[in-house]
Amino acid sequence: MKNVKVVLGVFYGDEGKGKIIDYLSKDADYAVRFSGGNNAGHTIKVNDEKFAFHLLPSGILNENINAVLGNGVVIDPKVLTGEINELKNHGLKVNNLYISDKAHVIFPYHIVMDGILEENRGSNKIGTTKRGIGPAYCDKYERTGIRMGDFISDNFDELLKRNLDNKNKIIEAYGYDPLNYDEIIEEYKVYADALRSYVCDTISMMHEAIKNDKNIICEGAQATLLDIDYGSYPFVTSSNPTIGGVSTGAGIGSRYISDVYGVTKAYSSRVGEGPFVTEETGKVGDMIRDLGHEYGTTTGRPRRCGWLDLVSLNYAVMLNGLTALAVNHLDTVGKMDKIKLCTAYKYKGMIVDNFSSNLEFLKNCEPVYEEFEGNFGDISNCQSFGELPLSAQKYINRIEEITNTPVKFIGTGAGRENIIVRDDKTLRLVK
Repeated sequence: MKNVKVVLGVFYGDEGKGKIIDYLSKDADYAVRFSGGNNAGHTIKVNDEKFAFHLLPSGILNENINAVLGNGVVIDPKVLTGEINELKNHGLKVNNLYISDKAHVIFPYHIVMDGILEENRGSNKIGTTKRGIGPAYCDKYERTGIRMGDFISDNFDELLKRNLDNKNKIIEAYGYDPLNYDEIIEEYKVYADALRSYVCDTISMMHEAIKNDKNIICEGAQATLLDIDYGSYPFVTSSNPTIGGVSTGAGIGSRYISDVYGVTKAYSSRVGEGPFVTEETGKVGDMIRDLGHEYGTTTGRPRRCGWLDLVSLNYAVMLNGLTALAVNHLDTVGKMDKIKLCTAYKYKGMIVDNFSSNLEFLKNCEPVYEEFEGNFGDISNCQSFGELPLSAQKYINRIEEITNTPVKFIGTGAGRENIIVRDDKTLRLVK
């Protein structure tokens, strides 16, 4: 009954998880998202057309898959309705979507509060996307949140009035105008009607699928170093995008999980504030950003770029129990003359290879690099590991050696077809 595969980000997000999920979706019956909100984004290129999802599971592009938004997701109904309508405009029926009745809903007061709180942090800003994600999770744990089951019920008016009265007191205390109840209820009842048919008990549905030996993919949003518990706190997201989020955000226990794939790029990137040991702030960082088109799917912000950090990658392997890696954008670094891998840190004169999310530690760390030959040429049509240039193979092999984890997927270009998938017989033996 181990028929659940999990795809997780291992660094600061934007690793190209959607590409791996899209590939795995070919053999899947369910694609489940279990954490985060529309502060995340997946971009998938299909037949020269790009689809950018912020809430919908990537697997929804395959109409033979049941796409599920689990209870761990916080949902902005305005954004979700817009994404559904966009797919319908592209000719998709979107009759394969299911939304947990236990998922919490983001409202305008969450978005306003997010902006107010970030503004009042002054020089201590954490780089929130101001989409209302954090305040929605705060309400969840304060036990005043409105869940999807409430949102589509007859009690919604009363619950919204209660919450808005309380939030307006806070908003006005900060010197801002209160939000109008009548305007919100009128707009959001339209969204409730649009989403009502999708809302159900997804936990029972998942376990019925597991019992019937269906194949399930769980999609992570954001990534390990943004985890609220394990990331570089406070420069983190408000949920658990690590392996534990599968259980708490989708109701799927560990006994049902077969493979856990960690997705990284052949370099590193980060959006927002916080530590980034391998960041390149000069010409090298600019070159990686331009070659990799590193601008946020959700915000459009230019991403901070640098070399791949195997110290933090080992941390992600340990935390998530990764069974294999996916390395995207190998073609991007392959356009450079020289490529570097961070294999250790130098901390106060000592060489260390254990990662810590402690900010003071990270602030005082310098990367220790190994250098590799670049200039791979055009690798977009390579269909096997053996077809890659020897220099590219050496780069991938070193990642496997340092992390003690096989690289199963290699992204060689932007298209969904630009991927090398290594079967068990061709995977490098990692001891």
